[in-house]
Amino acid sequence: MSFQAYLDNIKAKTGKTPEDFQKLAEAKGLLEKGALKPTTKAGDIVQWLKEDFELGHGHAMAIYAWFKGKRE
Repeated sequence: MSFQAYLDNIKAKTGKTPEDFQKLAEAKGLLEKGALKPTTKAGDIVQWLKEDFELGHGHAMAIYAWFKGKRE
């Protein structure tokens, strides 16, 4: 599955774009000024997305990758 397909599936499931998740992660204190805080680990993001949005591990990691700067 392509990276874009992961993002498309996430939007279909949650109604949220990566930018929406970025804003939510900032409000939750996982990001600062759009970037991951040094103390934020992949597991923190994955756990949050699994619990709050019922995303699977791969889809949660796609959002983490977006936070790290991956765009394609």
